Amino acid sequence: MDTPARLRPMLRAAAIMLATAVAGPALTSPAFAADPIKIGSVVSATGPSAFLGDPEAKTLKLYVDELNKKGGLLGRPVELVLYDDGGDANKARTFATRLVEDDKVVAMVGGTSTGATMAMIPVFEEAGIPFVSLAGGIEIIEPVRAFVFKTPHTDKTACQKIFEDMKARGITKIGMISGTDGFGKSMRNQCLKVIGQYGITVVADENYGATDSDMTPQLNKIKNTAGVEAVLNPGFGQGPAIVTRNYAQLGIKLPLYQSHGVASKSFIELAGPAAEGVRLPAPAILIGDKLAANDPQKPVVAEYKTSYEKATGQPVSTFGGYGYDGIQLVARAIESAKSADPKKIRDALEATKGYVGVTGIYTFAPADHLGLGTDSFRMLVIRNGDWAIEAPAR
Repeated sequence: MDTPARLRPMLRAAAIMLATAVAGPALTSPAFAADPIKIGSVVSATGPSAFLGDPEAKTLKLYVDELNKKGGLLGRPVELVLYDDGGDANKARTFATRLVEDDKVVAMVGGTSTGATMAMIPVFEEAGIPFVSLAGGIEIIEPVRAFVFKTPHTDKTACQKIFEDMKARGITKIGMISGTDGFGKSMRNQCLKVIGQYGITVVADENYGATDSDMTPQLNKIKNTAGVEAVLNPGFGQGPAIVTRNYAQLGIKLPLYQSHGVASKSFIELAGPAAEGVRLPAPAILIGDKLAANDPQKPVVAEYKTSYEKATGQPVSTFGGYGYDGIQLVARAIESAKSADPKKIRDALEATKGYVGVTGIYTFAPADHLGLGTDSFRMLVIRNGDWAIEAPAR
């Protein structure tokens, strides 16, 4: 449902204030004479997905400010026009339309959730404006759409990484408990599509709603299913933390695997001591200090971590990292294209080869608008309230 007309001026003013807060201080040094290059964003900075969207918003503001301090792009200032959808896909679509029709952005970096992203895709595709999503669902880039890219690994890739680990540990039968949100449903479906390739079967399959506060009944069913050797929770947001706490309360001792959708220190804090031993695939950003000295991502991760934590006083997360890679990819594409024309930006994005980001090393192609494989994931385990690199199974 569209936003009432009487509220649009107020919301537009709020967006302009956000954009000014990012671009304004940098306009004084160096001085800019040209019109700004407008980059749009819609994230879930508040609401149930705020722990995902808030670091994304902070990162985008931080690095647009950094761009302007270095002279902007093509000698023009960069203006970030940022809206907060509060986790509401309908609001996300409304804001997407506003970015296109009113704000006249040349590119878009945002979409905290798969649901919000899917709601916005038709707007940017129809307008011919490149959209770099920060959400996980594979349906965002499969099938490939001309103007849509994304920075997080897909749920399919996460499933493959998890099943590689399970197979190496001799696990052949699992229980699954999935969220019914866009991400949870998508990852469950992708896991079911590829699981047979690893000789693993699902013998218990449960789910929970986005607002559920107790998953004990579903976990009890899994606990009482004969043959279950491990449990996988495709989901993101607050649900997986509740699953993890309930799992411990029920005394379930089987290995618990979570998705890359909870690769944030906020998950550990929400789950508390129950998170001990949880395994999940995640980008290098969570273990930057543990990377080998010759790892090409190490200096990139270190720079982002230092800048973000100094600016915000908060620890980095993979979600802010998705925003970092998104804004960097768009900025590089504008510079490469030597143009702020959306079509030329799109073409330059698709031609990206070997960009070393905090999430992975990206190489796009006409048939691949993600550009990451399973090797860009690290298998982590939570130990003593922090991330550790999971030792390969023997």
